[in-house]
Formats: sequence, C-alpha cells, structure tokens
Amino acid sequence: MKKDVNYYLANGFDQPMAEYFASGRKRITAVSPNNDFTLTLDFDNGERRILDCKPFLKAGTVFAPFAQFENFKRVYLDDTHCVSWDIDPAVDSNVVWNNKVDLCPDSCYVDSVPTV
Repeated sequence: MKKDVNYYLANGFDQPMAEYFASGRKRITAVSPNNDFTLTLDFDNGERRILDCKPFLKAGTVFAPFAQFENFKRVYLDDTHCVSWDIDPAVDSNVVWNNKVDLCPDSCYVDSVPTV
C-alpha cells in the first residue's frame, strides 16, 4: 500500500519532506561542485537540481574545512549515494569512518531547486 502525504504528516514529517516521501525516494546519480559553493545533483528520476551549500559551511562545524573551494570541490558520491567529502583526502574513509562528512540524499533533494 502506497503511503500518502497525510500518512507522513501524521508521523511528524514537515510538508516538503512528506511530499517527497509520498512521491517516492530519489537516488543521487552524480554530483559536481560549482564555483559559488553550490552542487549540481543528478537524480535517478532524470532531474537535475542545485543545492546551495553555503549555509552549511560555517566555522566551528564539521563542514568548516569545505569553506575553502579547494576542499569543497573534492565532493563525491559514496557507495550509498550520499554526497560526501573526506576531511583528510589521504585517509580512507571506508576504514576511518569519522574522516567523512556527508549529506542525506533525501535532504539534498528537498533542499535543492530544479535547474532552469
């Protein structure tokens, strides 16, 4: 049985996330950094969307190192299709789990906007 928006709203989801889950989860298939600290994301439903990462790149957060574009542009998709960065690119994040910072694919979709 397909769950509708009201099901997700009744379970504590906000409106945008309820609409997203009711329409079906999407998988990120490609990510590329842009010079303005946004990411271009391609999804398995054929959509291309832009995610503004500037709000995440604050001092004192796990994202602080990526406020430098040289670090920001090292973005990649991990094996679970999460947008990810390795804090230290010389360390294997599959071995040292706390070397990786990632973004939830569901939030990436909801918080991004379609490209024009």
